[in-house]
Amino acid sequence: MDGNVIRDIFVIGGGINGCGIARDAAGRGYSVVLAEMKDFASGTSSASTKLIHGGLRYLEHYEFRLVREALMEREVLWAMAPHVIWPMRFVLPFQKGGPRPAWLIRLGLFLYDYIGGRKLLPATSTVDLARDPAGGPLKKLFRKAFEYSDGWVDDARLVVLNARDAADRGADIRTGTKVVTARRENGHWSVETENVETGARETVRARMLVNAAGPWIDKVLSSAFGRNDVHNVRLVQGSHIVVKKKFSDPRAYFFQNPDGRIMFAIPYQEEFTLIGTTDRDYQGDPRDVRISDEEMRYLCASASEYFAEPVTRDDIVWTYSGVRPLFDDGASKAQEATRDYVLKVEGGDGQAPLLNIFGGKLTTYRRLAESALEKISESIGAKGDRWTATSRLPGGDFKVDGFDAEVKALSARFPFLAAAHARRLVRLYGTRASFLLEGVKSAADLGRHFGSDLYEREVRWLMKEEWARHAEDVLWRRTKRGLHLTAAEAAALEDYMAAAQAAPH
Repeated sequence: MDGNVIRDIFVIGGGINGCGIARDAAGRGYSVVLAEMKDFASGTSSASTKLIHGGLRYLEHYEFRLVREALMEREVLWAMAPHVIWPMRFVLPFQKGGPRPAWLIRLGLFLYDYIGGRKLLPATSTVDLARDPAGGPLKKLFRKAFEYSDGWVDDARLVVLNARDAADRGADIRTGTKVVTARRENGHWSVETENVETGARETVRARMLVNAAGPWIDKVLSSAFGRNDVHNVRLVQGSHIVVKKKFSDPRAYFFQNPDGRIMFAIPYQEEFTLIGTTDRDYQGDPRDVRISDEEMRYLCASASEYFAEPVTRDDIVWTYSGVRPLFDDGASKAQEATRDYVLKVEGGDGQAPLLNIFGGKLTTYRRLAESALEKISESIGAKGDRWTATSRLPGGDFKVDGFDAEVKALSARFPFLAAAHARRLVRLYGTRASFLLEGVKSAADLGRHFGSDLYEREVRWLMKEEWARHAEDVLWRRTKRGLHLTAAEAAALEDYMAAAQAAPH
């Protein structure tokens, strides 16, 4: 990059907020550079409960604006990316003497149905667990349930699709790039970056800086900006367990725990059940976050209060943990801290502006980006109008109810694909699955087999089109094939990718 060129916006952080802002800005005509220290969604954005939801429990904390905005976003996001987002029904078992009375649950679900402009998602209903298949896996003491609609999302793919679209619209997207220093200079920002693998340094100049570093936002302010005693975010750890499949119903469960917390049990990756989340304050480095023995015991015990067949440590096949960077509003309990986002601009009047992004959630990332663009427009001048509400993310250019038709079309074009393989490719890449397979005439053309249904052709595509650099990027963020490959197969993939990147192009 020419060091004399001054870009409009420099974004720090490749999570959902950073990539969403970069995409929106690039689509309006701003010149954008985004730097991510590791890989897209390598922090908080891939450690969610994988839901596009209004946040039923946030109503208890009177977060009506956040809930309404999130509810309105569910169908907007579903239309944007029907390959990685789809509707899901949630069963909320109820018993007398539980943590919340029936009238309160009914009121919450009534608001849920009617304050968010729902058009396509089915309304709330009552379920007789003695007759409905949803009661099968549960203890017999649960006789009644409420059923409502929300959405499921492949969180890490949502992030990378935003990055891909930002790049397609002209943004300069860089992974493995750390911001070393950022200083104001002659009315703009001078940002020194370092390639974390080669150590090469470069200076980028920009009119405005956006700090969307998530859990690292305060650390960036102290290390790159040289500030002392920075404390804007409250770090809250959320951990999940993935267990062997506990039920075959396509619906998910919403469980209420005696301590007032809530938990989900969700069908996951065809063969598993996802259970979570926990909520507890976190003090360490976000890079070191791991599920604790206490959290594992809590999740197993809480799920076992509902399931007839207990959930044990032996059932666990994978765990993951993340740290949510919530704006520190002084709430006494981690689960009470606001999930709303807060945007703060510093500078102006001749000083290069800095926009800090605090909090936020997957469901409202697009609206957060629009709010950020309002701040950017006020700070460095407007370019373009709002555009993302009716847009499509890469591969999402098909009808919201057209997923099965896409799978059928891909299978007809590439008949050698196993049915489950074709379905997985459409789930991940949508209409771009055909581009990934362009020129492939037989299974042999897919190249080297790495395990499960992961082949060289897909790995090459992920390296070229989606910035994958390591086996972890492919196995745990782009595809979740890590649930199916052995340690030896994963190591062989890492060796292959390292050799491919080292080879002359």
